[in-house]
Amino acid sequence: QVHLVESGGGSVQAGDSLRLSCAASGRAFGSYHVAWFRQAPGKEREFVAAISWDGERKYYGDSWKGRFTISRDNAKNTFDLQMNTLQAQDTAVYYCAADSVSRLVLRMSRNYKNWGQGTQVTVSS
Repeated sequence: QVHLVESGGGSVQAGDSLRLSCAASGRAFGSYHVAWFRQAPGKEREFVAAISWDGERKYYGDSWKGRFTISRDNAKNTFDLQMNTLQAQDTAVYYCAADSVSRLVLRMSRNYKNWGQGTQVTVSS
């Protein structure tokens, strides 16, 4: 089990950048794949990006590939989501997640047991 706390959300203008961070506590963190999901009002939670336990493999949802970058620092028990060229459609609550999921299913939110509380990102056009 790990405890996750997000930070870095806020209100920005279209075209701006934001960096979200997720701080983890728990000895298992270094062995977990970690991911970012987001949920816009009235919509289902959707996969944004994931990174393997060793940082070697990164996965992105098609809508964010090229604009968003996921990274992690196992020495600091943190992982980040750098979001560039934000658009109004990126407005959502962003959640970090961690678990020992298979790489085959890490895009599916139901496979993660450990979640942060969420951080709001609002992009004005």
